[in-house]
Amino acid sequence: EGILFFYQIEGLQYEMKIYADILQPISSILFSPDYTVLLLVTDQGTLYTYKPAHSGEAVKLLDTCRSCFLAADFLTGNKYCVSVTISGEVQVWLLKDGTGLSKLNLNVQVQV
Repeated sequence: EGILFFYQIEGLQYEMKIYADILQPISSILFSPDYTVLLLVTDQGTLYTYKPAHSGEAVKLLDTCRSCFLAADFLTGNKYCVSVTISGEVQVWLLKDGTGLSKLNLNVQVQV
């Protein structure tokens, strides 16, 4: 549904909070290596970043509808991420503003 929930658990009690609603189904969630940033990936071609410690809104990093993302992950630290599309396009992005740094087309359809 595109909603990021946070559960605070203490003993047998818990509290649920809605942290972000990105209005698109989330296909995967990844923590950065230092656990300060979440990368939210949708199957509709959108990447979001979210900083749990700041409790703000998820920030749209990029939106590419020409080919749906199959997977994304962080590259060393919190500066870059890499994504692969179903059509076989591998891209490296700058997390700060979504700038594309490099692209490689594998010329094959990628599967899980």
